[in-house]
Amino acid sequence: MELDRLHDINIKTTLVLLPGLDGTEIFFGPLLRHLPSWVEPIVIVYPASGSNDYKDLLPIVMNEVAAMKSFVILGWSFGGPLALMVSSKCPSQVSGVILCSSFVTPPRPRLVPFRFALSAQLIAVIRAIRRLRLLIPGHATTEFRHAKAITWKRVNSSVLASRLRSALSVDVRHLLRETHARLMYLASTRDEVVSRDSLAEILAVAPHTIVTEVEGPHFALFMNPVQSASCIVNFLYTQVRTLS
Repeated sequence: MELDRLHDINIKTTLVLLPGLDGTEIFFGPLLRHLPSWVEPIVIVYPASGSNDYKDLLPIVMNEVAAMKSFVILGWSFGGPLALMVSSKCPSQVSGVILCSSFVTPPRPRLVPFRFALSAQLIAVIRAIRRLRLLIPGHATTEFRHAKAITWKRVNSSVLASRLRSALSVDVRHLLRETHARLMYLASTRDEVVSRDSLAEILAVAPHTIVTEVEGPHFALFMNPVQSASCIVNFLYTQVRTLS
């Protein structure tokens, strides 16, 4: 369905967006610009200091959504398990869950035994290497480099280490199995961070999950916002039709 055909809908739909490891609104920017007016997006930003385990972030998100009557929640990468936790806590409010390039158990199982070695110092070294990679001609767009630079200033290595350790300890398969909300998995065709094994695991637990693909790498929501918005809006449109 063409995206421009879905702009004239009278029913407002709230879309709560949970970011990935960066925990900011930065990488949602291009996507938000392509959502129709009947979609009311609310990006929840994670704290830039202190412990950032899922157990610490869940009360923060729950406080943000407490007054919402009904909403669809999107969890990108690290945010996926958190989206399922929210859905489990307030099932009468969550009408749909979108897992974008995400997982329900650690996406890199081989790293699980070493999760406690993920210190702020190690993450700082990894970030330095990634900064150098972004300088390679053709490796990234100017917009992506700028977005990365902003997140590197706002989110320190200690916070990232906390989130990574949490991601390598998570198991929300039981929450996925128990959810009554409509489910969609938005997969990136060239995801270099979360493999298709994570999607296969999700389908094994919840085979009714709708699977949609977006051309691009792990950051396809940012780099391919038009197609990403189209997939999300189609899901939301079906949601509106179901509830109306």
